[in-house]
Amino acid sequence: QVQLMESGGGLVQAGGSLRLLCTASGSISSITAQGWYRQYPGRQHELVAVFQSSGSLLYGDSVLGRSTLTRDNTKTTMSLRMDSLKPEDTAVYYCYAGTRGSSYWGQGTQVTVST
Repeated sequence: QVQLMESGGGLVQAGGSLRLLCTASGSISSITAQGWYRQYPGRQHELVAVFQSSGSLLYGDSVLGRSTLTRDNTKTTMSLRMDSLKPEDTAVYYCYAGTRGSSYWGQGTQVTVST
């Protein structure tokens, strides 16, 4: 079992920046993939950024070039920085961790970008 706790988010002005943090606990050594997704009302999760099981880093097309995903060597703490925020970045952001047999999600944190 992996538990994920998100922090950060909130209300940000368009053009601004934010940092989201995710802290993992439990069976951290079993994590193979780790990242952030977001969800708009009535829609499925959309990729923001993820460390894939291969170790490569993948960004969603809509945030490419203005987002940076980092994590510590123990995979305990993961940070997502987003710059040049747009109103369309308004969504609920979820921390994600994948193991060989399961997927885990945080409770979600609301990000609202105002014009």
